[in-house]
Amino acid sequence: MSKTGTLQAPLRTAPPAPGLSEAGLITLLLGAALPLIDFFIVNVALPTIAHDLSAGEALLELVVAGYGLAYAVLLVLGGRLGDLFGRRRLFLFGMGAFGLTSLACGLAPDAWSLVAARVAQGAASALMLPQVLATIQSSTTGHQRARAMSMYGATAGLSMVAGQILGGVLVAADLAGTGWRAVFLVNVPVALFGLLLAARTVPETRSAHPEPVDIPGTLLLGAALLALLAPLTEGRAAGWPLWTWLALAAFPLAAWAFYRVERRADRLGRTPLVPPSLFRLVALRRGLVMLVPFSIGFSGFMFVIAVALQEGAELGPVQAGLALAPMAVVFFFTSLAGPRLVTRYGTRVVTAGGLIQALGVGLLALAALSQWPDLDLLTLLPGAAVAGMGQALQLPVLFRVILAEVPAARAGVGSGVMITTQQSALSLGVATLGSLFLSLIPGMGMRDALLVTLGAQLAGIALTVGLSLRLPREVG
Repeated sequence: MSKTGTLQAPLRTAPPAPGLSEAGLITLLLGAALPLIDFFIVNVALPTIAHDLSAGEALLELVVAGYGLAYAVLLVLGGRLGDLFGRRRLFLFGMGAFGLTSLACGLAPDAWSLVAARVAQGAASALMLPQVLATIQSSTTGHQRARAMSMYGATAGLSMVAGQILGGVLVAADLAGTGWRAVFLVNVPVALFGLLLAARTVPETRSAHPEPVDIPGTLLLGAALLALLAPLTEGRAAGWPLWTWLALAAFPLAAWAFYRVERRADRLGRTPLVPPSLFRLVALRRGLVMLVPFSIGFSGFMFVIAVALQEGAELGPVQAGLALAPMAVVFFFTSLAGPRLVTRYGTRVVTAGGLIQALGVGLLALAALSQWPDLDLLTLLPGAAVAGMGQALQLPVLFRVILAEVPAARAGVGSGVMITTQQSALSLGVATLGSLFLSLIPGMGMRDALLVTLGAQLAGIALTVGLSLRLPREVG
């Protein structure tokens, strides 16, 4: 990093990174799926957890928010540690820690123990996930990288939908009387299997110019994200006490302090946690801006439709999850076609995806308007399938755009910044669209509250379509 703040090649050349095999890619994708599945899998288990552990609404919110906050706050640090100590090593450590913390969640004797274990589980996820994209960036090129990024995007989208489906199935199955604990205990053998695979198939990569941890930047970024996400995720359940407003007021101050500290370190040639010069990359900057409203809409929709189907349409958790199965299936297969479409049409594929997603959400709103409360797999199938197709034409391509210009030496930092942005926006989606939906129900009823919330999501999709026109036309 030069004193002028521009990105330059490292002073010494990295040794050629070993290639990524098919088995290695599958192992990395397993590591990418687990944290995202666990972000959503717990939603359908919350009523059972509340009954079993005598937990109130505020504690239940912490079971969800504790994981998400630790996950979001530590992601960039996880990427930096992978650059410094080796991404395979951090991936293995994160996978092992994820299995152990999942076991702690499944064996938690009370609600506070579960909250603590969930926070630790989120931290383990933050160590593991950034290594996935950083390893892909460092050990693939050309068509192989495009295909790997497409599969990563497919895995990410599929995991977010599959989490709620799998959670409903496991709770309903009540395996060996484990009830809600199965949603966590199922991770233990999966993590063990992933460790065995990773030890044999994932290549070791690291930055050629290792950079020490930026402690002031890490603390300020953590403070800024906590000041924003903690009150938004906990405020409604806690009744918006004074601390939530004080935290929100502190957010811009913490964010500004973080920017000033990072910019000064960048100019002095030091190694900031998030180099401001990284945002000179047009593709990264514009891609991140679009990723925010997309992720807010994605997670907000998943939360709202789950509540509406279970409490409004009175579907069980399994039926409510399966109603979204067409979205997951179409998303997966459409995203696999993404590389060919991008090669031919460039990032206009993202614009088309936004328009298709808007059509799908509109069909879902029409189904709710005309069929309420008789919503099921068949009535939701057209809208869910079309919306899934539109989402699949956006998310994997966005990932490629954001990381296309990031130097291999900064792959960990770039992937950490991208995933932190996505995770923070996912949390914001539940806090904003979810709170809007729940606050409208008492006065408008479930159906009309759902329609208004879907209308808000359509406005967000319109924003993403406009932002997509500013993306670089070609993807590197």
